[in-house]
Parts: sequence; structure tokens; C-alpha cells
Amino acid sequence: MEGSLLKVGTLAKKTGLTVRTLHYYEQIGILLPAERSEKGYRLYGANEVQRLHNIVALQQLGFTLEDIRQLLDEEDYSLPNVIKMHIRRVEDHIRKKEQLLTRLRSISAHCNRGAAPSINEVIDTIMMMKMHEKYYTEEQLKSLKERGDALGHEGMQKAQEDWIKLNGAFRNAMENGLEPTDEKVQALVSRMRELIQAFTGGDPEIERSLRKMYQEEGPEQASRGAVDKTLFEYIGKARAASDW
Repeated sequence: MEGSLLKVGTLAKKTGLTVRTLHYYEQIGILLPAERSEKGYRLYGANEVQRLHNIVALQQLGFTLEDIRQLLDEEDYSLPNVIKMHIRRVEDHIRKKEQLLTRLRSISAHCNRGAAPSINEVIDTIMMMKMHEKYYTEEQLKSLKERGDALGHEGMQKAQEDWIKLNGAFRNAMENGLEPTDEKVQALVSRMRELIQAFTGGDPEIERSLRKMYQEEGPEQASRGAVDKTLFEYIGKARAASDW
């Protein structure tokens, strides 16, 4: 009988696995030897070799060892459900890789426009991207990117400058004691509405996501330090006075 069986070392060589891996499979109960020799060697027969091939094939599809064990051992274990679950895992993995690719491309484009950014600037950019991914849907992010691409580098730079000027004007109004209802302040509110309209493309869902980000993250974090809490509250009163 022993002559038709393979020792663990021989099986490892034939399959490209390590003896340690086969020992681990035995330890977790996914692949047991057919029997032991008189000297205690692990011996594997045709059934065990076929099972090992199945394990390796399923692993190459990305299934976990626990999923594989249940698929091979439990008749009532639902293969369609496991496959659907695995599809969701793969889709999530692809989504995260695509997000990473987007971040890397954004940083690369920033590097190509001039001097390489500092590590702090890179980290700040990554944190901002992650925050956007938290509050905007994939469709919204795609829409925002398309508008950014349409504006180009100069257009995006001008939009940033417009926001800096607007926030500065709001701060000056607040520090000079102008009431939120003052017509000069209300003119700034109208300008803000125009800039938000340009940013969101008139999509109310994107504006809602933007508002939620400011509410939950706080104005300083959401604006990357451009707007503090005091100024944010002042602008909020001005917007409320305009029924916006």
C-alpha cells in the first residue's frame, strides 16, 4: 500500500509547495494525509493529491482557506453565495486600487507642473482625497474630475484663487463689523453661490455631499485651513439671511 502513496516531501516537490505548507494544511484540517507509515511519515494518495489540486486552484481565484474547506467538505455550503461574496471582495479590491491610482496620478500631475511637492504636501493631498472619497459617491467624484479636467490647470488655479479672494473678503467684512445682512456681505453670498454652482455643476446631490463634509469634518479640516469655525459661522448667518 505504501508504494502507491506519496510522502509529504515528494508531494511538496511535485506541487511546488513546501513541506511546511502541507503541515499547515493538516493542522487546520483542510488536507489530511491518507495514513501514516510505520515510521510515522505522512502518506498521501490519489484522493489527497486531487484535493490539493482543488485547494491550489481555488486559492488562485482568491478564496480563503476557510471558504475552500467549507466548499470541499460541506455539501450544503452554497457555492453561488460564496462566489457572489468573492466577487464583492474583488470589486472592493479593484475600487481601492483605482482610488490609489487616482491619487498617484494626481500627485504625479502636481509634480509635473513644477517643483516636486514636499512630503507634507503629499500627505495633505492624500488626506484630502480620502476625505472626498468618504463623502462623495464614485459617480460624483467622476463628475468632479471631469469638470476639473475641462477647466485644465489654469482654470483650476483660477478657481482656487477665486475662493481665496472670497474667503478673504468675508473675513474682512466680519472683522470690520459688517452685519451678515449688509448688502456688501450679501453680494459675497451671491458670489459664493456662483462658485459652488461652478464646482458642483448645479448637481444638488454634490452640494449636499459638500455640506455634509463640512458639517461632519468641521470647516478647518474640510477647507484645509482656509475657513475657521468663527468665519464659517459668520458665512452661515449670511447665507441664512439670503434664504440659501
